[in-house]
Amino acid sequence: MTDAHHPTPTTASAPAPAPGEGGFTHALREGVRPAWDRAVDHRFVRELHAGTIADDVMAGYLIQDHRFLDAFLQLIGGAIASADTPAARLRFATFAGEVAGDENTYFLRAFDALGVSESERESTPDTPATTGFLAIFREAAETSDYAAILAVLLVTEWLYWDWAQRAPRPLPTSFVHAEWIDLHDNPDFVEFVDFLRSELDRVGESSPQRARELFERTVDLENDFFDQSYGEEQHRERQHDEGQEARR
Repeated sequence: MTDAHHPTPTTASAPAPAPGEGGFTHALREGVRPAWDRAVDHRFVRELHAGTIADDVMAGYLIQDHRFLDAFLQLIGGAIASADTPAARLRFATFAGEVAGDENTYFLRAFDALGVSESERESTPDTPATTGFLAIFREAAETSDYAAILAVLLVTEWLYWDWAQRAPRPLPTSFVHAEWIDLHDNPDFVEFVDFLRSELDRVGESSPQRARELFERTVDLENDFFDQSYGEEQHRERQHDEGQEARR
């Protein structure tokens, strides 16, 4: 991940992760392709890329996303505990440090820039999607099933890389927008997505049904999370879009 204090210069996106094309992770994504594509082309993503997203929408989104930190670290801890190789455990330990360091620092700087006080962060209630993410992170961690944990982790990282690498260059002038994109599209992040895919391709068939179910639920939560950043207006728009798809 890029250093949130001194981000690396923005360059062209790294090549897409190659492992597993035609493998287990490829099949997982293809199984939810309409929901996946809806997320990576969501209104939130388009406005973030363009730098036109309203400050109140971005602030609300970041308040909710920051709530994941503790539960997400628990999920990473579950990956460390259940991984079956020393190399994998070390990689997850490194990732935990990145999440607690660079990414957390970005949040605090972004809150300052957007004028979000600590009391506002504390008083804002969880959205249903946030509640769902907190629950699925802990549910997956408590399984002690490496494939199940990987399935949830993979969605949170791979889907974010997918929308981030589509951002046109140059990136928006506001660091709040540009660094959120850069944090999810840089060589280290691409390497980590590559690693997650390789691991799940390797172990996924040990519990394919559980991994598939958690993967699908997490993709749905990503759509809910984006929708709920806009409130009821976006919820109605999504219902309309899904109705159109069902009639095709």
